[in-house]
Amino acid sequence: MAVRAAVLPAIGSPLEITGIDLPDPGPGQVRVRLAAAGVCHSDLSLSDGTMRVPVPAVLGHEGAGTVVSVGEGVGHVAPGDGVVLNWAPSCGTCHACSLGEVWLCANALTGAAAVYARTTDGTDLHPGLNVAAFAEETVVSASCVLPVPDGVPLTDAALLGCAVLTGYGAVHHSARVRQGETVAVFGVGGVGLAALQAARIAGASKIVAVDVSAEKEELARAAGATDYVVASENTAREIRGLTGKQGVDVAVECAGRAVTIRTAWDSTRRGGRTTVVGIGGKDQQVTFNALEIFHWGRTLSGCVYGNSDPARDLPVLAGHIRAGRLDLSALVTEHISLDGIPAAFENMLAGKGGRALVVF
Repeated sequence: MAVRAAVLPAIGSPLEITGIDLPDPGPGQVRVRLAAAGVCHSDLSLSDGTMRVPVPAVLGHEGAGTVVSVGEGVGHVAPGDGVVLNWAPSCGTCHACSLGEVWLCANALTGAAAVYARTTDGTDLHPGLNVAAFAEETVVSASCVLPVPDGVPLTDAALLGCAVLTGYGAVHHSARVRQGETVAVFGVGGVGLAALQAARIAGASKIVAVDVSAEKEELARAAGATDYVVASENTAREIRGLTGKQGVDVAVECAGRAVTIRTAWDSTRRGGRTTVVGIGGKDQQVTFNALEIFHWGRTLSGCVYGNSDPARDLPVLAGHIRAGRLDLSALVTEHISLDGIPAAFENMLAGKGGRALVVF
C-alpha cells in the first residue's frame, strides 16, 4: 500500500516528500497510522551525518498513532489501539539490559539497518531510528510500540517517545535533582523545555534557563524557569551571580556543543553534577586540565535517552500530565504538516527553528 513519507535520499541531501510502498506487517510487526510526529535536532543529526544511519531512509524517531493491523504473534496491542513509538527498544538479553540499563541496549538500533519499505521505483528504504515516523503510516517491530497512557491525547503523546523521556530522565534519573537544589538548563528546545518542567516537578529552588535566543524567555519561564540568561562568554559568571557565587548544583546541557558543555561545567558548583544530553559531533572537543578535575570535584556524565525505561516511565509521566504538572503542548513552537518538514529542517540548519510537531 502506498503512503506519503519524508525520505532522506542521502546524507546531507534535502528531505523529499514522496510516495513509498509500505508492506503489510509480518510476524512480530505492527502497522501504525501516525497522528503526529515530533521534528527535533536529533533528526537533523541523522540527516547531516552526525549520527550515522543507512540511507535512503525515512526519518522521524518520535511519534504516536493508531494501530491499523498487526502481524502474527503480536498480543499486547490490537487494531484501533493508540500507541507511542519507542525508537530504542531494549532486547532484554545484552549486557546492559542484564544490568537494568535498558537505555544502553547494544541491540536497540539493529532495526535501523533493515529494509522496511521501498520507493515507488523499487529502491530499498530503511526506517531511520527504527520507527520512520515521518510518514502517514509506518510498520515497526512490536517492541517499538507502547500503549498510549490513559488521559493523554495522541498528538501530545508523540512527544513522549523522545523529548519528554529524555528531558525528564536527564533530571530525575541521570542528575537525580533533589528538593531545594539549583539547576541550570542549557538549550531551550524540546528536550530543554521538558528538563525545565522536570526540574520544577523535582522541587528545584532556582531553575536557570540558558539559550542563545532572548525570544525564548517567555517559553522557558512558562516551563518553570525562575531566571533566564542569554548565552554569552559571561554565562558562567552570570549563573554564579544568581547562586551566591557558588554555581548551580546541577547543570543539564541539551545543545551538544563543546562550548556549551564547557560552560555548563563552569557553571556548576564545587562538587556539583553536570549532565550532557545534547548530541555533538566528533569535531566538538571539550578540554579539561587535571588540576581542575581534582579541585572542583564535579561529576560530568553523559545521558542517553534520559537513562529512561519507557515501559517504566511512561505511566509516571502520564500521572504528571493528568495532574497538570507536565504540559506537553508547551514543548511545541510550531505545528506543521508532512509537507512542512523540509522547510522545518532548513530553519534548523539556519538556527531559526524551534520544535515542530507534524500533525497528520
